[in-house]
Amino acid sequence: MNRTHAILLRKTRLTESSLIVTWLSASHGRVKTVAKGVFRPKSRLAGVLDSLHLCEIQFSPARTGDLHSLREANLLEAFVNVRKDYPRLALAAYGVELIERSTEAEFPMPELFDLLQRLLRFLDANAGSQKALRHFESELVRLLGVTQPGIPAEESLEALLHRLPVNRGELLSRLSAL
Repeated sequence: MNRTHAILLRKTRLTESSLIVTWLSASHGRVKTVAKGVFRPKSRLAGVLDSLHLCEIQFSPARTGDLHSLREANLLEAFVNVRKDYPRLALAAYGVELIERSTEAEFPMPELFDLLQRLLRFLDANAGSQKALRHFESELVRLLGVTQPGIPAEESLEALLHRLPVNRGELLSRLSAL
């Protein structure tokens, strides 16, 4: 049984009552779990499993494959202010997408967990901004070890990922209007 703090990155419906939940944790990296029975009326997980929530989770490792069994999730931080306006939420979603695309499954990188947690805490207390977006990108390329002197972080990310998320241009435009 593994216990760790993790940020919920993505939820995907598996069955009528179950979800596949993707997490980022410092100690286990990006991990997929199955949350069985989450839509049942008496589920202890109902209301806890929401995107961008920081939880303490407990999961049983899969015997085969990479889909682990979620046993418990306790909400630690909900980052409720991130959901209050579109630019904050869009910037958080952009950060999540970059983290998902730049990490390997189950490869621990505590620095990336810390970076995403710092972004969410910042956005929970402050409005989104171009400065915050560019800071996140520059920290991400530094932590991934792909920083190149004189090359903007977004170009380093584009070289690494082959393309940046399509919503980046619109996000920059919205953030400049603030």
